[in-house]
Amino acid sequence: MKKEIWIGLSLALVLLIGTITYFCISNKEETLKQVNGRVLMTNEDYVIVQDDNDVVYKFKLEDFILEIGDDVVISYTGLLDPNKDIQDIEIKDYARSSTNKKTESKDGIFKDYYTFAEKKLETMSLDEKIGQLFLVRFPDKDAANVAKQNGFGGYVLFARDFQGKTKNEVISMIKEVQAASKIPLLIAVDEEGGSVVRVSSNKNLRDTPFLSPSELYGDGGLERIKEDTVEKSLLLANLGINLNLAPVVDVSTTPSDYMYSRSLGEDTSTTSKFAETVIKASKGGTVSYTLKHFPGYGNNPDTHTGSVTDSRTYDSILKNDIPPFRAGIEAGAEAVLVSHNTVTNIDSSNPASLSIPIHNILREDLNFTGVIITDDLSMGATKDIDKKVVKALLAGNDLLIVTDYEESIKEVKSAVENNKLSEDVINDRVTRILAWKYAKGLLYENQK
Repeated sequence: MKKEIWIGLSLALVLLIGTITYFCISNKEETLKQVNGRVLMTNEDYVIVQDDNDVVYKFKLEDFILEIGDDVVISYTGLLDPNKDIQDIEIKDYARSSTNKKTESKDGIFKDYYTFAEKKLETMSLDEKIGQLFLVRFPDKDAANVAKQNGFGGYVLFARDFQGKTKNEVISMIKEVQAASKIPLLIAVDEEGGSVVRVSSNKNLRDTPFLSPSELYGDGGLERIKEDTVEKSLLLANLGINLNLAPVVDVSTTPSDYMYSRSLGEDTSTTSKFAETVIKASKGGTVSYTLKHFPGYGNNPDTHTGSVTDSRTYDSILKNDIPPFRAGIEAGAEAVLVSHNTVTNIDSSNPASLSIPIHNILREDLNFTGVIITDDLSMGATKDIDKKVVKALLAGNDLLIVTDYEESIKEVKSAVENNKLSEDVINDRVTRILAWKYAKGLLYENQK
């Protein structure tokens, strides 16, 4: 009888210990934990966070509103495993604790105009702010009404928009779209000289097309480049054009390269002086110039027709291609245009125009505080990429060149409504665009 009692007590004790152990383990697993870190990347499927110990984790978050550079606190149950691709944990909550302001600095090239821009932003609807993000290909018809309805940041004009027109007709065309716009437009062209001459290809506007940078340099060196920039600026300004998507500061010294005929055709050092010369010569006028195509086109083929992979080493790009951009930025460049080349040794997953690491180099390493512009998102290298407009904004671009503006606007609105894009991102980009317009004299204080 005593033996049976002891056996029963032993079994009860084992059961009790097992139950306590189970609850302890369960409680341990269910204990709410936190990871603090900084957001390195976001997309529709996941968020990549680097914690305080520099360990990188990929989390699957639903309905998140996070931006690159945000400091975030993620509450979860389970165990983190740095060896896993995506963390297999249960996320209970997350909160943005702060925002990295380094790339949003208001102390840069437009520092005297951010106060005006922020006041203007407060008066704008979400639709009006979204419109400012786009530099749209000039429509075939009804351009003034289209601008009025959508509130674009600007129009980009091509040779077809000038073809056969007189100077007065061009001036009237541009005045009409400006008059229809609540916020003055950026009116942009690619007037590089040589093979890319949207304006001077029309003999009504200039007797002969502008020469290419290499022809100018061969004719009279940097002094000739300076004279050409001043003349070009005066012509564009007199027509009402206020943004030139030039100069090409890509380094190319091989005649077989796609970009060779559009470049200076000289080495890195000379191309850097060229970039500095053009930017300095453009100052004091109403026409802004744009350094392109960041981070350097190199010997790559044409991105107009399809995707292009740039396999050069980062050290090679840093040594040979970045210096002209740095020189132009230090000379006061207000805009930089980013290419669609996929630079595998910087970001193998995205074309440069949609790449966060590429934009980080521009903002953080080169300290560029001006406006970042995408190359045309309708080009072959990016046209089939899903959600490319939102990806371009999240990567760090301010102004997006597009043709299909209706679909582009729809994509941004949908992303905001579905919590895939924070309105804070839009506000940051638009504030910089507005500050630029104030700096250029397109907008002025107390303007309604």
